[in-house]
Amino acid sequence: MRGSPLCQGLVTAISLLFATSLAAVPAHAGALPAAVDGEALPSLAPMLERITPAVVNVASRRSVQVRSPFMDDPFFRRFFGMPDIPRERIQQSLGSGVIVDAAKGYVLTNNHVIENADEIEVTLADGRTLAATRVGTDPDSDVAVIRIPAERLAALPLADSARLRVGDFVVAVGNPFGLGQTVTGGLVSALGRSGLRGIGVQNFIQTDASINPGNSGGALVNLRGELIGINTAIFSPSGGNVGIGFAIPSNLARDVMRQLLAFGEVKRGSLGLATQDLDEELAAALGVEPGKGAVVTRVGAGSPAAGAGIRPGDVVTAIDGKPVRSRADLANLEGLLPVGSTVQVALLRDGAVLNVTAALR
Repeated sequence: MRGSPLCQGLVTAISLLFATSLAAVPAHAGALPAAVDGEALPSLAPMLERITPAVVNVASRRSVQVRSPFMDDPFFRRFFGMPDIPRERIQQSLGSGVIVDAAKGYVLTNNHVIENADEIEVTLADGRTLAATRVGTDPDSDVAVIRIPAERLAALPLADSARLRVGDFVVAVGNPFGLGQTVTGGLVSALGRSGLRGIGVQNFIQTDASINPGNSGGALVNLRGELIGINTAIFSPSGGNVGIGFAIPSNLARDVMRQLLAFGEVKRGSLGLATQDLDEELAAALGVEPGKGAVVTRVGAGSPAAGAGIRPGDVVTAIDGKPVRSRADLANLEGLLPVGSTVQVALLRDGAVLNVTAALR
């Protein structure tokens, strides 16, 4: 899912929750009434008026060398008297971001929105355009933190994304196709999604709120106006919205930001072992079900796995109760845990179920 589409703001895709047909509305009907049977019509406008000043447009620029088989040929350049200087062009990327600390000017966005940027500009909802500086980036989770001057800013509070449930209403705010701030609504379609190509650490919120290129780095909020996710990617055969989009949970974004601010990088834990997927042949040889674990092929000397007694040939089936179906699942679960975390590892060994404890480092 990476490549040029991502550099232009690959984001979550979602279909609109509410669609209204105007064909049956008479021309003289006019606007909707302010109340029905004495009850005010529900509206998200008050919440949106409060939170949209914290969602910003992010524009990045970088110089890239223009290559040509003719211009790169020294003989060709000498023959036509062309100077031997590199040719460059400016590549621009548009995305979104969320102010999460008004006092310090910290903005959360996606790494792919600002990756390799020479200049970053942030445009606020009130029209101000400010130069931003890069604080830190984490390509594995696709989270980045930038900073703008802390002058008259609004920030979004971060919710506990672990409390999300499938079916919760959500609102996406961002800058699709560079049009400017846009709001769409939908549902949490699924939780804990992984398996997207091009992104290392994955624990996505799936949503059907309408998101398109340019929404990358924008806000996914609950109906209380709290940040529950950073819109990041879409699944789309055409490159546009088909109702399947993904957001980085706020808890993961918060942890990455904390480490970027503290260390300038993210320090992730590791068990210190190598694994491979359970194909049918290997599963038959080990007497286990295919696709229900990752086979340990090597254990590092002195590693947490070695200290926990894990051996080559063991099949890892779960970490802290979360199922491991493949090598990728195990790598993803490790990547979500910080150094020093103590985890419970469920294993199959010679047909027996074992549970061991290991401290990641």
